[in-house]
Amino acid sequence: MTRWISQEQLLSPFVKGRFVAKMNTYAIWVDLASGHSDLEFAKALSAYLEHLKEEGLLEGWRLQRRKLGFGPSELGEWFIQIEVRDLAQLDRAFNVAAARTGESDRLHAEVFRRVRNFRSGLYRDFPDPVRAVSE
Repeated sequence: MTRWISQEQLLSPFVKGRFVAKMNTYAIWVDLASGHSDLEFAKALSAYLEHLKEEGLLEGWRLQRRKLGFGPSELGEWFIQIEVRDLAQLDRAFNVAAARTGESDRLHAEVFRRVRNFRSGLYRDFPDPVRAVSE
């Protein structure tokens, strides 16, 4: 039996009894650079993104690897999702990366040297909390 969600439920931050936070997702696709270990890449990425999270510059992140070769060839084998509350938080994270100083720069360099074919995009949960809905 199909159960339809009403427009009111869709726009509510609560779906099926659980809170659903509205997030912006900075999506990144990369390939591993030649001669680098997949586990070392994952370790370096974790160190960098956890550092940014501890600094309050992101809310969460996820690393995924293409399975069985399925996926568009123009996107990388690795998919990184970085969740931020809003674009202001993402802008602060970009500013830290752009400064190229301190621990953040050291950790970023450990990730960047291990990847090639960088692609990125910016996505948001939909519908936006500010979206006007006509009656």
